[in-house]
Amino acid sequence: MGHGRRTYYDIFSKFYDGFVALHSRDTQGVARKFLVDRVPVQKGGSVLDLCTGTGTLLTRLQAKVGPNGQVVGVDFSPGMLKVAREKTKSFANVCLVEADAGCLPFADGTFDAITCSHAFYELKGETKEWALQEIVRVLRPSGDFLMMEHDVPTNAFVRTLFYLRLTFIGGRRANIFLRHEQEVLERHFASVEKVVAPAGHSKVMICRK
Repeated sequence: MGHGRRTYYDIFSKFYDGFVALHSRDTQGVARKFLVDRVPVQKGGSVLDLCTGTGTLLTRLQAKVGPNGQVVGVDFSPGMLKVAREKTKSFANVCLVEADAGCLPFADGTFDAITCSHAFYELKGETKEWALQEIVRVLRPSGDFLMMEHDVPTNAFVRTLFYLRLTFIGGRRANIFLRHEQEVLERHFASVEKVVAPAGHSKVMICRK
C-alpha cells in the first residue's frame, strides 16, 4: 500500500467509527454481532481479523474464543491500530500487527478462522488476489473466511453512488471484483455461501477452505 493511502487511513481513523455507524445506520453494531456469531471457532481457538481498522470486531471475537484463545488484528495503518489498541488494551490475548493484507507475517495454517469487516472491497489492484491467497495459506484445513461488506443497494441513485465510492476507494478493478465476487471466491475456497445481515445493509460471504 502506498504512503499516501496509509496517511489517508491514519487521518480517517479519528472519525472512522462514527462514519461507519452513520453510513450503515447500524449504531448498535447488530451487523457485526451477526458476523461474529457465525465465526465457527470454539473456546481456545484462534481468529485473525484482517484489515481490522479501529478494532471494532476484536472485543467480540475475544469474548468468543475466551481467555485461552488468541485474536490477532492486522492493519497497515498505524492510526487505525492506535485506536484499536485503546479498545483492546485490557485483553492479554488480543494482538495487533501492522502488516499488508497481501503479505501476512504468519505461518501456514495458523488460524481457525479469518474475518474481514467492510474493508476487503477497499483493497486496490492485485492486493485483493494476493490477500485471498494469503488467507487460504494461513487458514487451517477446513477453516473459514468470513467477509462482511455492504450489499449492493436496490435504489438506483444510491446504487450509483455506491459504485462511484467503490471505484474511488478500491480502484477500477473494485467493481469488476464485485460483479464476479462469487466466482472469484469459489476459485479459492471449497464452498462459498452468502447470507444477508439483519441490519447495516450488509452481507456476509462465508468461505470454507
